[in-house]
Amino acid sequence: MPDYLQVAIAAARQAGAIVREGYGQALQITHKGAIDLVTEYDRRSEVVILSTLRAAFPTHGISAEESGHAAGDEHEWLVDPLDGTTNFAHGFPVFSISLALTHRRQLVLGVVYDPLREELFTAQAGQGASLNGTPLKVSGIAELSQALLSTGFPYDVRTNPVNNLAEFTRFQMQAQGVRRTGSAALDCAWVAAGRLDGFWEFRLNPWDVGAGALIVREAGGQVTTREGEADFLGRPSVVASNGLIHQQMLDVLRLSTAA
Repeated sequence: MPDYLQVAIAAARQAGAIVREGYGQALQITHKGAIDLVTEYDRRSEVVILSTLRAAFPTHGISAEESGHAAGDEHEWLVDPLDGTTNFAHGFPVFSISLALTHRRQLVLGVVYDPLREELFTAQAGQGASLNGTPLKVSGIAELSQALLSTGFPYDVRTNPVNNLAEFTRFQMQAQGVRRTGSAALDCAWVAAGRLDGFWEFRLNPWDVGAGALIVREAGGQVTTREGEADFLGRPSVVASNGLIHQQMLDVLRLSTAA
């Protein structure tokens, strides 16, 4: 069996070196939308990741943020070459590289790499999750009122009524705290590491959350849609938690839907 994990790690580290080198130096910043950015380092990172994956696994499909979808066999890679581009472009030190592998649409591998802190989060289905080789386990917080959560907002937050603002307000009033880091992949990885207790967001792409979600699950957490469905890839919502507060989070989201 090919060593998917080692190839993914190598690709993430190579991309991370490019991004780390460019941190604070991004000059070619393009707007894909009113507040949606892309830099030359997004593109350079994606080129090295895709070339590494294609050299090792030429028959695999790939869905990548900047270059789109390339069909292949029953395996598909989900690639975010720079998750947190707005942070990166502003010199805010929270961003990551995210790679996930699916087989028949089921997550089998996830890698999230934080190049500034040199933290490598990895997971394989059924084999647990780790941070730089040390096993990960979600937190033991069992009450939402004691939980630290994270979320994000869609790029069309100014124009789309499904913008997460009402949900953010509800959670802010019921949780111990809510953070907005700007990198969904790191949000999930930090839930897996017990730094956060839960995360939710709407209208994410599979490459935004695939790797992090598997890492959460393999660290003992839970990931679903806001309706509680386990099949979340490509769906309009995702909720990741330590499992203990998951139903409480779903209840808050259900109240927001009913309001």
